[in-house]
Parts: sequence; structure tokens; C-alpha cells
Amino acid sequence: MGLHGKLVAAIEFKAGGDVFHEFVKHRPHQVSTISPEIVKGCDLHEGEFSHVGSIICWDYIHDGKVKKAKQVIQLIDEEKKLIQYKVIEGDLLELYKDFVITSHIETKDGIDLVTSTFEYEMVNEDVEHPFSTLSLVVDVIKAVETHHLAQP
Repeated sequence: MGLHGKLVAAIEFKAGGDVFHEFVKHRPHQVSTISPEIVKGCDLHEGEFSHVGSIICWDYIHDGKVKKAKQVIQLIDEEKKLIQYKVIEGDLLELYKDFVITSHIETKDGIDLVTSTFEYEMVNEDVEHPFSTLSLVVDVIKAVETHHLAQP
């Protein structure tokens, strides 16, 4: 079994890809009020939310336990509506030597898709691929969509 992996989920976002991209870029801290059963907090540790090099700290629930992740924004591409984060501290790094999360918007046949990609290296062959973590991200995307669709 290889130690490197890549998981991708593409989810239709009916509230509009631009809406999601701008939300994640400028207001990720609001996720904890939209989806408090998953995200307990999102704090800016260094920099500004929409700037490369900024550090964001997350508290979230996974497998019934509060987990932490500290991420640095590595890349923002406005044309592709892409944001890439590298996990630099936290629970994920107990299982993965390297963990990069990319979120971008694709539009196919007039449908906006939020695509989340995990690229990672497991610390050893006993570590499972992070399917359940990707499922959490999908749940948060759907919660953000529901929130925005409910807005007048």
C-alpha cells in the first residue's frame, strides 16, 4: 500500500460558486455559527483571512472528539476561485506527515461545483485514508449552501 494519497469530492453548490469562494476566503470564521455541530471555532492566528501566508486555527468535531488544525494559506487563485491550505499543526499531523487541502469552484453545464481535494502522506501503512474527514468537509459545504439559500 502506498503512503501518498489524494481524495477529491465535487459537490453541487446551488447558492453559486462565487458565493462559496468569497465566503471561504473572507468569512470562514462564520462556519462555526452555520455548522456548530461540526465546527466549534475558526480563529485567525496570523495575517488576514484572504491573504497568502495567513494562519487559521480550527476546532472541529471528528469521531465524537474535539480536534484542532492549524493551517497556512498557501495559494489563492482568483481566476480558478481556488484556495489552498497546508496543515502545519494539529491532530491530522498525528496520522499524516503532510496534508494539503484545496478548495476550488468548477462550473460544468451551468452547475457550480465546490471541489475539495486532500493531498496527503500517511505516517505509516496502518493509517487509513481520510474519507471521514472529507465527509465532514462535504457536510460543512452543504450547511453553508443551506444557510445561503435561506437568506432573503
